[in-house]
Amino acid sequence: MPWSTRKPTAIEIAPHWLKPHCQQFLQKLVDQGYARATMRTYEGAARLLCEEIARRELLEGELEGRTLSATQAAALKAMHPNKYDQKRFCMERFIDALVEVGAAERSKEKKQKAQTPLDRLKAEYESYLRDQRGLTDATIYHCVRFLDRFMAFRFGEKLGDFDKIAPHDVVEFISKLRGGTAPRDKTAPSHLRNLFRFLFWSGKTKRDLAASIPRARQPAKSALPRYLKPEEVEKLLDAAWAPTPVGRRNYAMLMVLARLGLRAPEAIAIQLDDIDWRNGTILIRGKGKRHDRMPLPDDVGKAIVDYIKNGRRGRSRTLFVSNTPPNKAFVDAQILNTALKQAFEGTNLKPPQKYVGSHLLRHSLATDMLRKGASLDEIGDVLRHRSRMSTTIYARHDVDGLRSIAPAWPKEKRTSRAAKEARA
Repeated sequence: MPWSTRKPTAIEIAPHWLKPHCQQFLQKLVDQGYARATMRTYEGAARLLCEEIARRELLEGELEGRTLSATQAAALKAMHPNKYDQKRFCMERFIDALVEVGAAERSKEKKQKAQTPLDRLKAEYESYLRDQRGLTDATIYHCVRFLDRFMAFRFGEKLGDFDKIAPHDVVEFISKLRGGTAPRDKTAPSHLRNLFRFLFWSGKTKRDLAASIPRARQPAKSALPRYLKPEEVEKLLDAAWAPTPVGRRNYAMLMVLARLGLRAPEAIAIQLDDIDWRNGTILIRGKGKRHDRMPLPDDVGKAIVDYIKNGRRGRSRTLFVSNTPPNKAFVDAQILNTALKQAFEGTNLKPPQKYVGSHLLRHSLATDMLRKGASLDEIGDVLRHRSRMSTTIYARHDVDGLRSIAPAWPKEKRTSRAAKEARA
């Protein structure tokens, strides 16, 4: 038998207590769909760490603290400089997996710095915005930033008595942000109202200063919502489909927007368990943690099934996931705008506006419903508007309907000159 140059695998080198954890880590990567070349890098990094653990004859429970740090450092020294950073990242992920199952323990972090009153206030404010208001993490981040800026403006480095905050302090702060002008940006007033409602709600102030915050002047919107005709929507959907995993996913996503009128964040938030196939319904996770169950149209269901069977990968319970390993859910809804732009590029359609956003399909559905005779209340139910005022923007598309309720133009009754003189 000829001499073999094959290197032993990480599982073969690992001590007996480490073998199952090593095998579980590598198998998980295979299940997530990583390419063979990437798997070789992960396996090589895991093998170097297992070699060092075996050389040091470490027993179960000893891979922790300084021992873990020294073992990792020695394994990194033995690593070939080719793709060093990539292999180091792979080794870090292997150690993270060991820590997660309790087979290793990193050095304990230094004692955390004691929280300041401002830190505690921000933590309480975040909980209020998340639990009471149902805001997203992105909105919460900006709200907390305005808390930081206002408290530094009013109190400096240390917090003072919140009851001493006066309305003129709020006005001065907003004026400072605006540089003495009064632009139409309503971000600052909106975030400050959230702050003062929280301070009053939590009992930190005796009066609600939210009412003292001036509103940014917003001109009435005269432009009609941009929309596509039904035949243009169908042409766009046809252009989105392709016999590839990405094509099937993009087609299913745009079908959800076009048929159900979802907002982009609602589409990417759909979970596999949200679809009730037996009853033909789908759960929509809307704004403000509002959940609504809607009928699932037949063509939307077929598009989703086609994507799940022939395109979707990974173990995430989110319906729409990235096509690259480890096939995670999308962080934001930008993927929908990208899919819509690519669909436009595949047709000769001209977008109705310079910025092509996924809300275009939502507006198109509402406009089509209105022209087919649906009432504003019915459109509001489909779009899940909390306020009827949000739905009235579509009434401007229904010119015939507006004309029917418009009062007649007043006309002056004509009388003869003789009759006027007689009355005089």
